[in-house]
Amino acid sequence: MKMEFAIKHTWDSLPVSHEPATIWLKSDNVGLLMKVSAPFFNDPPAPLGEPGKPFSRLWDYEVVEAFFLNDRTGQYLEVEVCPHGQHLLLLLSGRRGVWKEELALEFEVTRMKNKWEGKAHLPWNYFPPCINKFNAFAIHGSGEERKYEALYPVPQHELQEGQKPDFHRLEFFEDLNPKGLMGEDWKQPESDTWKSLNN
Repeated sequence: MKMEFAIKHTWDSLPVSHEPATIWLKSDNVGLLMKVSAPFFNDPPAPLGEPGKPFSRLWDYEVVEAFFLNDRTGQYLEVEVCPHGQHLLLLLSGRRGVWKEELALEFEVTRMKNKWEGKAHLPWNYFPPCINKFNAFAIHGSGEERKYEALYPVPQHELQEGQKPDFHRLEFFEDLNPKGLMGEDWKQPESDTWKSLNN
């Protein structure tokens, strides 16, 4: 079983002008396997960090991001991956409330001339309890040409004048049912990492 999500709109609900970045989720031994396929713009240039390692402020570069949310508690996991091999995982409690970051990740990248593919193995320990909402984003380009794309964008009638892209608008996330991947009898394993937040 797997789920597929194509990021076909900009953050403010306009259609993207290229092949959309796509994310697949499927069950993995100890968590979820997240596969990414996206156009490779090579803009901005690669971060200076070592491939395969966490890189702070990766959102300033070319990235694909996935957010897994429990909308009752406001706790969420943010996963950022980049075509050059760096990654950034953040655990958040409440909107933008980062309490843990730069977690280790098993992440492999294959880069071609105009396309890249990535595979990230996300352990259940990183997920907050009872995830039920999801959104995904892609960012590329520099300066005035920077593009922000969203799986579930801000609807046009909700836009305010002068509004800037904000991927932490949790109210626009949509349903994600992990049992669709794991089976109806599945229960999300408890996370020692998230337990430590509440103790």
